[in-house]
Amino acid sequence: MPSDALVARGLAKRYGRIHALHDLTLRVERGECLGFLGPNGAGKSTAVKMLVGLVRPTGGAADVLGKPVGDRATRARIGYLPELFRYPDWLAAREVLAFHARLLRLGGAPRAIGEVLDEVGLRERANDRVGTYSKGMQQRLGLAVALLGAPEIVFLDEPTSALDPVGRSDVRALIERLRARGTTVFLNSHLLGEVERVCDRVCIVDRGRVVAEGSVGALTGAARGVRVRLEEGWREFDVAPDEIPALVARLVGEGARIHAVEPNQTTLEDRFLSLVRGA
Repeated sequence: MPSDALVARGLAKRYGRIHALHDLTLRVERGECLGFLGPNGAGKSTAVKMLVGLVRPTGGAADVLGKPVGDRATRARIGYLPELFRYPDWLAAREVLAFHARLLRLGGAPRAIGEVLDEVGLRERANDRVGTYSKGMQQRLGLAVALLGAPEIVFLDEPTSALDPVGRSDVRALIERLRARGTTVFLNSHLLGEVERVCDRVCIVDRGRVVAEGSVGALTGAARGVRVRLEEGWREFDVAPDEIPALVARLVGEGARIHAVEPNQTTLEDRFLSLVRGA
Protein backbone atom coordinates (compact mmCIF):
# COMPACT_ATOMS: atom_id res chain seq x y z
CA MET A 1 0.00 0.00 0.00
CA PRO A 2 1.46 3.42 -0.95
CA SER A 3 2.44 5.58 2.03
CA ASP A 4 0.97 8.67 0.35
CA ALA A 5 -2.78 9.17 0.30
CA LEU A 6 -2.46 11.95 -2.27
CA VAL A 7 0.23 13.09 -4.68
CA ALA A 8 -0.22 16.08 -6.99
CA ARG A 9 2.41 16.95 -9.60
CA GLY A 10 2.11 20.32 -11.32
CA LEU A 11 -1.69 20.18 -11.26
CA ALA A 12 -3.21 23.06 -13.23
CA LYS A 13 -6.60 24.25 -14.44
CA ARG A 14 -7.41 26.96 -16.94
CA TYR A 15 -10.79 28.30 -18.00
CA GLY A 16 -10.12 30.17 -21.22
CA ARG A 17 -7.72 32.95 -20.27
CA ILE A 18 -8.28 32.48 -16.55
CA HIS A 19 -5.75 30.34 -14.67
CA ALA A 20 -7.70 28.95 -11.72
CA LEU A 21 -4.75 26.81 -10.61
CA HIS A 22 -1.18 27.10 -11.87
CA ASP A 23 1.09 24.46 -10.36
CA LEU A 24 -0.12 22.41 -7.41
CA THR A 25 2.62 20.05 -6.31
CA LEU A 26 1.79 18.38 -3.04
CA ARG A 27 2.03 15.15 -1.02
CA VAL A 28 -0.31 14.10 1.78
CA GLU A 29 0.54 11.04 3.84
CA ARG A 30 -2.02 8.46 4.92
CA GLY A 31 -3.60 9.36 8.23
CA GLU A 32 -2.47 12.98 7.96
CA CYS A 33 -4.69 16.05 8.34
CA LEU A 34 -3.72 18.77 5.87
CA GLY A 35 -5.06 22.30 6.09
CA PHE A 36 -5.52 23.81 2.62
CA LEU A 37 -5.64 27.59 2.91
CA GLY A 38 -5.92 30.61 0.66
CA PRO A 39 -7.96 33.76 0.04
CA ASN A 40 -11.13 33.74 -2.07
CA GLY A 41 -10.30 32.97 -5.69
CA ALA A 42 -6.97 31.32 -4.84
CA GLY A 43 -7.94 28.03 -6.52
CA LYS A 44 -8.72 25.95 -3.44
CA SER A 45 -12.14 24.63 -4.43
CA THR A 46 -10.94 24.05 -8.00
CA ALA A 47 -8.08 21.95 -6.65
CA VAL A 48 -10.42 19.92 -4.45
CA LYS A 49 -12.82 19.29 -7.35
CA MET A 50 -9.93 18.03 -9.49
CA LEU A 51 -8.63 15.78 -6.73
CA VAL A 52 -12.02 14.10 -6.25
CA GLY A 53 -12.44 13.66 -10.01
CA LEU A 54 -15.20 16.19 -10.70
CA VAL A 55 -13.08 18.55 -12.82
CA ARG A 56 -10.44 17.54 -15.36
CA PRO A 57 -7.05 19.25 -15.06
CA THR A 58 -5.57 21.07 -18.04
CA GLY A 59 -2.05 20.33 -16.83
CA GLY A 60 -0.16 18.05 -14.49
CA ALA A 61 -1.42 14.88 -12.82
CA ALA A 62 -2.44 13.53 -9.45
CA ASP A 63 -2.89 10.19 -7.69
CA VAL A 64 -5.35 9.55 -4.85
CA LEU A 65 -4.98 6.35 -2.80
CA GLY A 66 -2.42 5.08 -5.29
CA LYS A 67 -4.63 5.49 -8.38
CA PRO A 68 -4.91 8.29 -10.95
CA VAL A 69 -7.50 10.93 -10.14
CA GLY A 70 -10.90 9.93 -11.50
CA ASP A 71 -10.36 6.17 -11.09
CA ARG A 72 -13.86 4.77 -10.75
CA ALA A 73 -13.19 2.11 -8.11
CA THR A 74 -11.24 4.58 -5.98
CA ARG A 75 -14.13 7.04 -5.81
CA ALA A 76 -15.97 4.70 -3.42
CA ARG A 77 -13.05 5.09 -0.99
CA ILE A 78 -13.24 8.90 -1.01
CA GLY A 79 -15.52 11.09 1.10
CA TYR A 80 -16.34 14.61 -0.08
CA LEU A 81 -18.18 17.53 1.47
CA PRO A 82 -18.55 20.28 -1.17
CA GLU A 83 -18.52 23.94 -0.23
CA LEU A 84 -21.98 24.36 -1.79
CA PHE A 85 -24.50 21.54 -1.80
CA ARG A 86 -28.25 21.05 -1.51
CA TYR A 87 -30.42 18.02 -0.90
CA PRO A 88 -34.13 17.83 -1.88
CA ASP A 89 -36.27 19.48 0.80
CA TRP A 90 -38.91 16.73 0.70
CA LEU A 91 -36.48 13.91 1.58
CA ALA A 92 -35.69 12.88 5.14
CA ALA A 93 -32.05 12.76 6.19
CA ARG A 94 -32.20 8.97 6.38
CA GLU A 95 -33.50 8.85 2.79
CA VAL A 96 -30.68 11.11 1.57
CA LEU A 97 -28.15 8.77 3.17
CA ALA A 98 -29.92 5.66 1.82
CA PHE A 99 -29.74 7.10 -1.71
CA HIS A 100 -26.00 7.72 -1.38
CA ALA A 101 -25.52 4.25 0.12
CA ARG A 102 -27.10 2.79 -3.03
CA LEU A 103 -24.75 4.85 -5.19
CA LEU A 104 -21.84 3.40 -3.20
CA ARG A 105 -23.35 -0.11 -3.41
CA LEU A 106 -22.73 -0.18 0.31
CA GLY A 107 -23.33 -3.44 2.16
CA GLY A 108 -24.94 -3.19 5.58
CA ALA A 109 -26.36 0.22 4.72
CA PRO A 110 -28.84 0.59 7.63
CA ARG A 111 -26.09 0.09 10.20
CA ALA A 112 -23.68 2.38 8.35
CA ILE A 113 -26.35 5.09 8.11
CA GLY A 114 -27.04 4.85 11.83
CA GLU A 115 -23.34 5.18 12.60
CA VAL A 116 -22.85 8.38 10.58
CA LEU A 117 -26.05 9.88 11.98
CA ASP A 118 -24.62 9.32 15.46
CA GLU A 119 -21.26 10.69 14.35
CA VAL A 120 -22.75 14.05 13.33
CA GLY A 121 -25.45 14.24 15.99
CA LEU A 122 -28.54 13.83 13.77
CA ARG A 123 -29.94 10.51 15.02
CA GLU A 124 -33.03 12.08 16.61
CA ARG A 125 -33.83 14.14 13.49
CA ALA A 126 -33.05 11.39 10.97
CA ASN A 127 -36.67 10.99 9.84
CA ASP A 128 -37.38 14.72 9.52
CA ARG A 129 -37.43 16.36 6.11
CA VAL A 130 -34.36 18.29 5.02
CA GLY A 131 -36.60 21.33 4.43
CA THR A 132 -37.13 21.60 8.20
CA TYR A 133 -33.38 21.67 8.91
CA SER A 134 -31.39 24.75 9.85
CA LYS A 135 -28.27 25.58 7.83
CA GLY A 136 -26.14 24.04 10.55
CA MET A 137 -28.14 20.80 10.49
CA GLN A 138 -27.88 20.62 6.70
CA GLN A 139 -24.12 21.03 7.08
CA ARG A 140 -24.10 18.12 9.51
CA LEU A 141 -26.04 16.04 7.00
CA GLY A 142 -23.45 16.87 4.34
CA LEU A 143 -20.76 15.65 6.72
CA ALA A 144 -22.71 12.43 7.28
CA VAL A 145 -22.87 11.83 3.51
CA ALA A 146 -19.10 12.43 3.26
CA LEU A 147 -18.41 9.87 6.00
CA LEU A 148 -20.72 7.18 4.66
CA GLY A 149 -18.88 3.93 3.96
CA ALA A 150 -15.85 4.80 6.14
CA PRO A 151 -13.77 6.43 3.37
CA GLU A 152 -9.98 6.28 3.52
CA ILE A 153 -9.59 9.95 2.61
CA VAL A 154 -12.10 12.74 3.28
CA PHE A 155 -12.13 16.09 1.48
CA LEU A 156 -13.88 18.74 3.56
CA ASP A 157 -14.50 22.04 1.75
CA GLU A 158 -15.42 24.65 4.39
CA PRO A 159 -17.07 22.09 6.73
CA THR A 160 -17.81 24.61 9.51
CA SER A 161 -19.11 27.48 7.36
CA ALA A 162 -22.71 27.24 8.64
CA LEU A 163 -22.01 25.98 12.15
CA ASP A 164 -22.19 27.76 15.47
CA PRO A 165 -19.32 27.51 18.03
CA VAL A 166 -20.73 24.24 19.41
CA GLY A 167 -20.94 22.79 15.90
CA ARG A 168 -17.38 23.87 15.10
CA SER A 169 -16.19 22.20 18.28
CA ASP A 170 -18.03 19.01 17.23
CA VAL A 171 -16.32 19.08 13.82
CA ARG A 172 -12.90 19.48 15.46
CA ALA A 173 -13.65 16.46 17.64
CA LEU A 174 -14.84 14.55 14.56
CA ILE A 175 -11.59 15.30 12.71
CA GLU A 176 -9.62 14.07 15.73
CA ARG A 177 -11.58 10.81 15.67
CA LEU A 178 -10.95 10.40 11.95
CA ARG A 179 -7.21 10.90 12.48
CA ALA A 180 -7.25 8.36 15.30
CA ARG A 181 -8.75 5.82 12.88
CA GLY A 182 -6.05 6.52 10.31
CA THR A 183 -8.35 8.41 7.93
CA THR A 184 -6.65 11.08 5.82
CA VAL A 185 -8.33 14.50 6.05
CA PHE A 186 -7.94 17.24 3.42
CA LEU A 187 -9.40 20.33 5.08
CA ASN A 188 -10.13 23.46 3.04
CA SER A 189 -11.05 26.25 5.46
CA HIS A 190 -10.98 30.01 6.03
CA LEU A 191 -11.01 29.54 9.81
CA LEU A 192 -7.29 29.64 10.51
CA GLY A 193 -7.71 29.05 14.23
CA GLU A 194 -9.51 25.79 13.49
CA VAL A 195 -6.75 24.70 11.11
CA GLU A 196 -4.05 25.60 13.61
CA ARG A 197 -5.68 23.38 16.22
CA VAL A 198 -6.38 20.21 14.20
CA CYS A 199 -4.00 20.00 11.24
CA ASP A 200 -0.62 18.28 11.04
CA ARG A 201 0.52 20.35 8.07
CA VAL A 202 -0.66 23.38 6.12
CA CYS A 203 -0.51 24.31 2.43
CA ILE A 204 -1.19 27.95 1.53
CA VAL A 205 -2.16 28.86 -2.04
CA ASP A 206 -2.58 32.31 -3.56
CA ARG A 207 -3.55 33.21 -7.15
CA GLY A 208 -3.40 29.57 -8.16
CA ARG A 209 0.10 28.84 -6.78
CA VAL A 210 1.48 27.25 -3.61
CA VAL A 211 3.22 29.99 -1.61
CA ALA A 212 4.03 28.05 1.57
CA GLU A 213 3.83 24.52 2.93
CA GLY A 214 4.86 22.82 6.15
CA SER A 215 3.86 22.14 9.73
CA VAL A 216 2.12 24.90 11.67
CA GLY A 217 5.21 25.25 13.85
CA ALA A 218 7.51 25.57 10.85
CA LEU A 219 5.32 28.24 9.24
CA THR A 220 4.81 30.32 12.37
CA GLY A 221 8.31 29.93 13.80
CA ALA A 222 9.44 29.29 17.34
CA ALA A 223 8.18 31.41 20.21
CA ARG A 224 10.21 34.60 20.74
CA GLY A 225 10.00 35.42 24.43
CA VAL A 226 6.76 36.20 26.24
CA ARG A 227 4.14 38.91 26.62
CA VAL A 228 3.13 39.75 30.17
CA ARG A 229 -0.01 41.74 30.95
CA LEU A 230 0.58 44.03 33.92
CA GLU A 231 -1.60 46.76 35.44
CA GLU A 232 -0.30 49.28 32.91
CA GLY A 233 -0.75 46.96 29.93
CA TRP A 234 1.23 44.41 27.93
CA ARG A 235 5.05 44.22 28.07
CA GLU A 236 7.35 41.98 26.05
CA PHE A 237 10.37 40.17 27.50
CA ASP A 238 13.04 38.43 25.44
CA VAL A 239 13.61 35.33 27.58
CA ALA A 240 14.08 31.62 26.89
CA PRO A 241 11.19 29.27 27.85
CA ASP A 242 13.05 27.92 30.89
CA GLU A 243 13.60 31.48 32.14
CA ILE A 244 9.88 32.37 32.30
CA PRO A 245 9.27 31.17 35.91
CA ALA A 246 12.21 33.27 37.15
CA LEU A 247 10.91 36.30 35.23
CA VAL A 248 7.45 35.95 36.77
CA ALA A 249 8.94 35.52 40.26
CA ARG A 250 11.10 38.63 39.78
CA LEU A 251 8.18 40.76 38.61
CA VAL A 252 6.00 39.62 41.52
CA GLY A 253 8.89 40.30 43.90
CA GLU A 254 9.07 43.83 42.55
CA GLY A 255 5.40 44.31 43.38
CA ALA A 256 3.92 43.83 39.91
CA ARG A 257 0.44 42.38 39.50
CA ILE A 258 0.45 39.86 36.63
CA HIS A 259 -2.83 39.20 34.81
CA ALA A 260 -1.59 36.98 31.95
CA VAL A 261 1.52 35.45 30.42
CA GLU A 262 1.52 34.45 26.73
CA PRO A 263 4.19 33.22 24.32
CA ASN A 264 5.19 35.97 21.91
CA GLN A 265 4.68 33.83 18.82
CA THR A 266 3.57 34.51 15.27
CA THR A 267 0.14 33.01 14.67
CA LEU A 268 -0.90 31.14 11.55
CA GLU A 269 -3.14 34.11 10.71
CA ASP A 270 -0.15 36.49 10.91
CA ARG A 271 1.86 34.25 8.58
CA PHE A 272 -1.06 33.77 6.20
CA LEU A 273 -1.70 37.51 5.87
CA SER A 274 1.97 38.27 5.29
CA LEU A 275 2.10 35.74 2.45
CA VAL A 276 -1.09 36.65 0.62
CA ARG A 277 -0.45 40.37 0.95
CA GLY A 278 3.05 39.98 -0.43
CA ALA A 279 4.79 41.20 2.71
